[in-house]
Amino acid sequence: MSSPSVASSASPAPPWLRVAPGLFLVLWSSGFVFLALGLRYADPLTFLALRYACVVALLGGACAWMRPRFPREARQWGHLAMIGLLLQAGYFCSTYLSLKHGMSAGALALITSQQPILIGLLAPAVAGERVDRVRWLGLALGVCGAMLVIVSRSGIHMRSPLALLFALTALLAMTSATLWEKRYGTPTHPLAANLIQYTVGLAVVAPLAWWLEPMHLRWAPQMLLSLAYLVVANSIVGITLLLAMIRHGEASRVSALFFLVPPATALIAWGALGERVAPLAWLGMALAAGGLHLVMRRRAPA
Repeated sequence: MSSPSVASSASPAPPWLRVAPGLFLVLWSSGFVFLALGLRYADPLTFLALRYACVVALLGGACAWMRPRFPREARQWGHLAMIGLLLQAGYFCSTYLSLKHGMSAGALALITSQQPILIGLLAPAVAGERVDRVRWLGLALGVCGAMLVIVSRSGIHMRSPLALLFALTALLAMTSATLWEKRYGTPTHPLAANLIQYTVGLAVVAPLAWWLEPMHLRWAPQMLLSLAYLVVANSIVGITLLLAMIRHGEASRVSALFFLVPPATALIAWGALGERVAPLAWLGMALAAGGLHLVMRRRAPA
C-alpha cells in the first residue's frame, strides 16, 4: 500500500479521485481472475514472491530515473514499513496460505468480505469516524449481498483449522493496514512509498516461499500475462488508488467498496470466462449495491 503525494486527508481531493472507486473496483476484482490463471503455473508464495520482485525492480528503476524524495524521519519510514508488513506480507501471504491449506475460494472471500464491518466497529476509536445507524444498515446489507454472491458461486468449506487461522489473519491484516494508514499515513511520493512497502513484502514472502514450497514455476504466455496484470494493475495502480481514497475519505466508506468485489468478480468471470451467474447472485449484487449506496452517502451538515 503506497502513500500518494498529498498533504493530509483534509487537503483538497484531486479531480481524478472521482473515478478512483470505479477504477479500483474493476482492477481489484479482475485481479482474482488473473490470479487464478497464474496459479495454474506456479506455487502460490513463489508466484507472490515473483510478483513482488517484479514490482520492486520496476519501482527501483523508476526511482533511479525520477529521483523522488524519500522520507526524512525514521518515524515516517516506520509507518510505511508497517503498512507494507500488514498488507503486502500479512494480507497477501495469509490469503495464499489459507488457500494452500484447503480453504475454498468461496469461504476465504466470505471471511475477508467482513472487513467493512470491522472497520465500522474500530474506525470511531482508531480514526475518529462516526458510523451512524443508516451506514450500519448499509454495512449489513453489503455483507448479506456479498455472502449471497459467494454462496451462489462456490462451495464453502475448509480442510483444516490452519486454513481458517490464515483466513482470519488476512482479514485482520487488511483491516489493520487500512486503519494504520488512515491514522498514521504521511505525505510521501508514491514511488518512494511503494518501493519501501513492496521491499518489506518481498523480504517476508521470498524466505517463506523457499521454506514452505518446492518453488515450482512453469513459464508460459498465460503465466506472463497474469504476472504482468497483477504487477501493474493490482500492485501499483490498484493499491495506490486504494490509499489515495483512504487518505482523502473515511475508512468505513472506502472499505465498503469491498462489498462489490465478489459481485464485480462474478460479472467479470461471466463476461471473460463464460461462467454462469445464478439468480441468487443477482439478488446479492442488488443488496451489495444498495448497501454501498447507504454507506457512501454524505450526511447532511448538522
